[in-house]
Amino acid sequence: MTTPPYQPGYPQPGYPQGVSDKSKIIAGILGILLGTFGAGRFYTGHTKIAVLQLVVSVVTCGFGALWGVIDGILILVNGGTDAQGRPLRDS
Repeated sequence: MTTPPYQPGYPQPGYPQGVSDKSKIIAGILGILLGTFGAGRFYTGHTKIAVLQLVVSVVTCGFGALWGVIDGILILVNGGTDAQGRPLRDS
């Protein structure tokens, strides 16, 4: 038996279904501007990481905000995923 050819619109086995409705540009900008509060991660649905970013920023008296800035830049450059594992859309 052979594998059927790729058909657009149908999910492929082992891959998340489609592209996220969240924008990587918005997630990146939120990460850069409001990374102290974990806003970029809250936006994408990664609440555990967002809360951790917030706690680290509070415990380190704001120095942990650097994590959010770097995270936002990485999302803009490399893209990212939402909480369901789907890639963020480009626009």
